[in-house]
Amino acid sequence: MRYHIDTIPLWDAMKLEDECLLCALERKTELGEAERYLGASVMEPDIRVQVNDKGFCRHHQTMLFVGDNRLGHALMLESHMIETRERLEKPFEQLRKAAHAYAEASMLDRMTSKGAAARKQMTAIAGDVAKLTHSCIMCDSIAENMARYRRTFFHLYKTDVEFREAFVGGKGVCLHHAAELLEEAPEKLSAKELPGFIDDLCDLEKKNLDRMQEDISWFIKKYDYRFGNEPWKNSRDAVERTVNKLRGWCVGKEPNPEEKPGF
Repeated sequence: MRYHIDTIPLWDAMKLEDECLLCALERKTELGEAERYLGASVMEPDIRVQVNDKGFCRHHQTMLFVGDNRLGHALMLESHMIETRERLEKPFEQLRKAAHAYAEASMLDRMTSKGAAARKQMTAIAGDVAKLTHSCIMCDSIAENMARYRRTFFHLYKTDVEFREAFVGGKGVCLHHAAELLEEAPEKLSAKELPGFIDDLCDLEKKNLDRMQEDISWFIKKYDYRFGNEPWKNSRDAVERTVNKLRGWCVGKEPNPEEKPGF
């Protein structure tokens, strides 16, 4: 086993022995990004340019809002607002002209291809406006980091027997990240390596989904008076773990125990 600056995070996440090592990495990356954008990055010109261009999605706006730097958040919002208002001038003017032209056209024109083209134009412009709300610099950064982690994952799976054995003997990954690994496997693995990985991952997911099914079913039974005196076994947090297994971490305890985010 060889530790490397790129492999250490994977090993650290593996040693957590949680439901998804990639969720642990994704959450750690997300918290780091939030801290970065509320920290010194606020005053970095190149970062402000990127923030002005992409902004933040609703989820990450929420994280920034509950962080401990309201002024930093406000500074980014101010410059992004200025950029957004400038970008909206042209489409808003186009929409006004198109809408008035459509309304002033004859009934016949509105019912023909001319009317359909006008409606299509307005829909297209509205779509351009919507695009301004779909981008997120944090989402993009997290995606880039996760792509790198997946590359490292496949490298370790291929070259490090100890890592492969730890992965196969663990709790697997959530379905979201399992799907990503399955999609990338044909590109990252040779034709000889691919079947073994697919077998390993599918067997691992099935085994752990079976385990999760038992836990959530027992959790439900505990609300039946006939099982009131029975032990909870491993089901007390079955709801959280089932949600996270099916969709990726989003509820319950932080996947990285040492993390105590203020978000």
